[in-house]
Amino acid sequence: MTITLITGANKGIGYATAEQLLELGHTVYIGARDAQRGAKAAAELGAAFVRLDVTDDASVTDALATIGAEQGRLDVLVHNAGVLGNEPLGGPAALRVFDTNAVGIVRVTEAALPLLRKSANPTVVTVSSSAGSFWAVTNPERPEFTLPLALYSASKAAATMLTVQYAKAHPGIKFNAVEPGTTATDMTAAFGIGRSPRESARTVVRLATLGVDGPTGTLQDENGVLAW
Repeated sequence: MTITLITGANKGIGYATAEQLLELGHTVYIGARDAQRGAKAAAELGAAFVRLDVTDDASVTDALATIGAEQGRLDVLVHNAGVLGNEPLGGPAALRVFDTNAVGIVRVTEAALPLLRKSANPTVVTVSSSAGSFWAVTNPERPEFTLPLALYSASKAAATMLTVQYAKAHPGIKFNAVEPGTTATDMTAAFGIGRSPRESARTVVRLATLGVDGPTGTLQDENGVLAW
C-alpha cells in the first residue's frame, strides 16, 4: 500500500489528484487548513484527513505526527497548496504568497523527511508553474510572457528551485516539480480560463507514481521536461 499526503487537497487539482491516486490503490491523506472542508472532501473521496496549514509549523508537525503514528512511513508527498497572489504588490502580500507557495514547501518537507526515509520508493512532487520559468516569461511566444502575476511567478520560481535543491541534498528521494497546465480552479476564476482539474492532475499523478529509477530534480509538464 502506498501512503500519500497531498496538501491543499480539499478542492481543485489537489482533490483531483487524490481521486486518481485513490483509484490506483493509494492510501491518501487529504491535507487542508479548513477542517470542515477538508473532512468533507476526504469523506467524499474515501480518503483520510489531517488538518494541515502549510503556513503554521505546529499544524504541519501535528499532521505528519498523525500519519507517522497511523502508518509508520510516507511514500508520496504532493505539495499542492498554493495561492495566486493576484493583489497589489507590497510587503504583506509578498510575505503571504511566499509563506504559502515557497516557505510552506520547506515546512512540510522537513517534517516529512523522517517518514519518507522509511519508504522503499519515496517521492515528492511540487505543483509549481512555468510562470516561474525564466525561459517561459522571457519568451514572447509563451503565454507566461504577458502574465501579470509577479508574486505568484517569483514564488513558483522559488518552489522549483527548492525542488531542485532538495533533489541534490537527498539523492535517495525523488523530488520533481510539475507545471500542471492552465486549469479552471478557484485561483483562476477571475481569468475565466483553464481545463478541468482532473485533466491537469494526470501529470501530477504521473510524477507521483514514478518507479524507483525515475527522474529527480526536474520541472515537467504533460509533454516532459521543461526548460527553466
